[in-house]
Amino acid sequence: MTLLRSSSSSPFALLHLHFPTALTSKPQAHFPPSRRPTTSSPSPSSPQRRRCFSSRPKPLLSRPLHAPPLLRCSASSMSAESSPAPSQLKDSLVYSRAYWVSESIIAWNVDVGINGSLYLFASKNASLSLMEGEDAGLQGHDVKVKLEEDSHGLPQNVIEKFPHIRDYRAFNVPPGLDVKGLLKSQLAVAAFDFDGKCSSITGLQLPGVLDELFSYSGPLGAVYSSEAISLFLWAPTAQTVRACIYKDSSVGSPLEIVQLEETNGVWSTKGSKSWDGCYYMYEISVYHPSTLQIVKCLANDPYARGLSANGSRTLFVNLDSDILKPVGWDKLADEKPDILSFSDISIYELHVRDFSASDYTVSNEFRGGYLAFTLQNSAGVRHLRKLSDAGITHLHLLPTFQFAGVDDEKEKWKSVDTEILEKFSPDSAEQQALITAIQNDDGYNWGYNPVFWGVPKGSYASNPNGSCRIVEFRRMVQALNHIGLRVVLDVVYNHLHGSGPFDENSILDKIVPGYYLRRNTDGFIEHSTCVNNTASEHFMVERLILDDLLHWVVDYKVDGFRFDLMGHIMKRTMMKAKYAICSLTKEGDGVDGSSVYIYGEGWDFGEVAKNGRGINASQFNLFGTRIGSFNDRIRDAILGGSPFGHPLQQGFITGLLLQPNDHDHGTAAGEMLAASKDHIQVGMAANLRDFVLTNCEGKEVKGSEVTTYDRSPVGYASHPTETVNYVSAHDNETLFDIISLKTPMGISVDERCRINHLATSIIALSQGIPFFHSGDEMLRSKSLDRDSYNSGDWFNRLDFTYNSNNWGVGLPPKEKNEKSWPLIKPRLADPLFKTQRSHILSTVENFSDLLRIRYSSPLFRLRTENAVQERVRFHNTGSSSIPGVIVMSIEDGHEGLPGFSQLDPIYSYIVVIINARPTEVSFTSPTLRARTLVLHPVQLMSTDQVVKASTYDASTGCFAVPSRTTSVFVEPRKF
Repeated sequence: MTLLRSSSSSPFALLHLHFPTALTSKPQAHFPPSRRPTTSSPSPSSPQRRRCFSSRPKPLLSRPLHAPPLLRCSASSMSAESSPAPSQLKDSLVYSRAYWVSESIIAWNVDVGINGSLYLFASKNASLSLMEGEDAGLQGHDVKVKLEEDSHGLPQNVIEKFPHIRDYRAFNVPPGLDVKGLLKSQLAVAAFDFDGKCSSITGLQLPGVLDELFSYSGPLGAVYSSEAISLFLWAPTAQTVRACIYKDSSVGSPLEIVQLEETNGVWSTKGSKSWDGCYYMYEISVYHPSTLQIVKCLANDPYARGLSANGSRTLFVNLDSDILKPVGWDKLADEKPDILSFSDISIYELHVRDFSASDYTVSNEFRGGYLAFTLQNSAGVRHLRKLSDAGITHLHLLPTFQFAGVDDEKEKWKSVDTEILEKFSPDSAEQQALITAIQNDDGYNWGYNPVFWGVPKGSYASNPNGSCRIVEFRRMVQALNHIGLRVVLDVVYNHLHGSGPFDENSILDKIVPGYYLRRNTDGFIEHSTCVNNTASEHFMVERLILDDLLHWVVDYKVDGFRFDLMGHIMKRTMMKAKYAICSLTKEGDGVDGSSVYIYGEGWDFGEVAKNGRGINASQFNLFGTRIGSFNDRIRDAILGGSPFGHPLQQGFITGLLLQPNDHDHGTAAGEMLAASKDHIQVGMAANLRDFVLTNCEGKEVKGSEVTTYDRSPVGYASHPTETVNYVSAHDNETLFDIISLKTPMGISVDERCRINHLATSIIALSQGIPFFHSGDEMLRSKSLDRDSYNSGDWFNRLDFTYNSNNWGVGLPPKEKNEKSWPLIKPRLADPLFKTQRSHILSTVENFSDLLRIRYSSPLFRLRTENAVQERVRFHNTGSSSIPGVIVMSIEDGHEGLPGFSQLDPIYSYIVVIINARPTEVSFTSPTLRARTLVLHPVQLMSTDQVVKASTYDASTGCFAVPSRTTSVFVEPRKF
């Protein structure tokens, strides 16, 4: 079946026939090694460090606008025997502790007692208030309905949808009630004791009943036909909806105001084709629980496909119009770089502005924007082409949707003269002071502040108004595909930047208040992702996510998605997304959906931890899905500690035991080094749960039996493409910076450069999907900034001319780094830490060599779990192994000989030796003796003279590998 293609279409009618509610039989939970098992700790790629601040800070409300400072009563403790005084009930309506979970059931954790009673109250004009005195109760209601407790409790389907209230009591709503009408009112339930006194009052959370009565799979947004433009808005709790049509992008009165008509919760109207190119907003009258009032909100369309600057208004735009398509756009699906298997993917992560903002080979009007990627001869594009030629397949772009934190209108930006900044010393605090003074008014932010998921960010376009951003985004995708790179979008469906009826960045919470954002048991918005967590367990939230993904694939022809905090999204949603995208075809949709790769952050924390809101898309729950998740275990083992531990904690490559720094690692450094080696080996075997290896104690164990400090399994994947191996990303310090922190201060910059290369070699030569942060291959520095989300171009600079790696541009911003300044300052001040152009050039070449080695043999990119298990072996294992050395072999079959099949026509056997020691190492293996192994041709031809000194003696099976070197030996079939 071909899915509908327009922005108004939905895959839901198809999807809900094929996917059960529960996709695993045994829920599991896992805390990554870098996360302490607490709901308040930040994740390994923590939004709590990077996304809580925008260029226009607003108070983040954890309670509704009129919530009291303290909880005055606990509904769960109320009973007929302990009735509260009226003053304790006074503020209870600001809470929503009861749940209307289905048309016939309200759930509440309250005991009304044997002779007590419970009533539902409704007020269309939001006039509910508490009566004082002996007869305390609610007044101002239009409807009062008695509810009877159901002794059977909540039904199983409700518990599956709302597991966090599984122990709540169930109260039956009498049949015949106009439930749909009541849902447009202010609602409350109140319990009364045996003598009629009110014991407890609260508002209600409505997503359950809204899903049951109003789930909808029809058109939404602005839908174009040959004769009209129609509008469709899902807003079942709204009392009235009007569309205000404007000629201008931000000023002027409406050309017309159109009243929309409602049919079963969907408001719609048919308008003139003359609306095309105009702008619109919705005026919605709706009860908002944060105000306890009926409010009139102005909101943009959640299904917006175009915007004015800063999302002031929604643009009427037909994405199928030929004038919005670059030349050859409709043929792009046939011109994309080949990708035969997801195992062949390697990913390079890049921020749109970082790419060209500091590239003086790019004309000023293109810097920092989409069109910089379309230039053929800029330094940045030449570098990307070099990486593509070496083997990088996918370019992962940090958020490119419309986000808050950067004004779309460039003329409003503030900046600091770089000539002034360059005059200060490398360890000065002056640079960061000047940068942070204007950081909320410059052109820089990572973009994890989502406002509109479905529209490209306006600040990256030549003109943020009109359709310019659409055309330029398409040109960017097309240009990148033409130089051999597929495009991955960083999507942030786990939270929204705005909420409430008055925030200019609030959209969804204005249209259906209390539905799109996940709330706690008191009715307040959850903020574990930083702010305004979304609730994909609700039908129309899930639908919006799926429709948005399909929109980006079909209308922008993107090739993959990286999900931010994917663990906060339900596994069911991710599986539906994968299925819906995979169903897209060139013939029916203009794209091959089966070639779109999906991966993300599978951290398990907050209110969703341990499947607290349903089976979530966390690392362990993704077993068997073919959806990738970041492997933080290999990162922490390679570097040492975690992003939240002591910054000097060393790891496998940074000197643990073998070249200690000034940090006290205790007496267990040897055990820590051995354990980190086990973690890396499991990671190099694609982090497979059932991969068998010999651990540091000499025991044969599975990947899942190798455990972290908190006894969590290291291996969790079922397939190589479920593991995304990485050692650095945009979060935390860059690879070169973290190495500069953790290694002893006395070593040379040459050695640090080799360690940088050593880290990337482990990732590049591992099974699974390798992931690299932009600049890893150029010794990129952010002057030791641990969180550069809002640190401006100065600290985030990339130099594709290879003249500087940006080390020593001042102390990093005080807000996130001040506690580490005593460690940072002496390093930045020491000239021996600074790299030269020769270091950068060598690192770029060595990185390219690694990619060429990876793509020289399919043995580095095995496609199944069985292939990894059969062909990959680790030597130098057990208690007598040489510390700091990993030896991996990959064996191929031979045509016409029994055993496993032949995959590589060139090499029959590969040995990878990783020597993290500060000295040369010799390793002899009887298993590898008498093989016809030679150093890989790429390394024989390398500009790295050190690796060329690697040797193998077939008569003894002895390998000699220089210090801090990864050597690859191959057995050519011609021998």
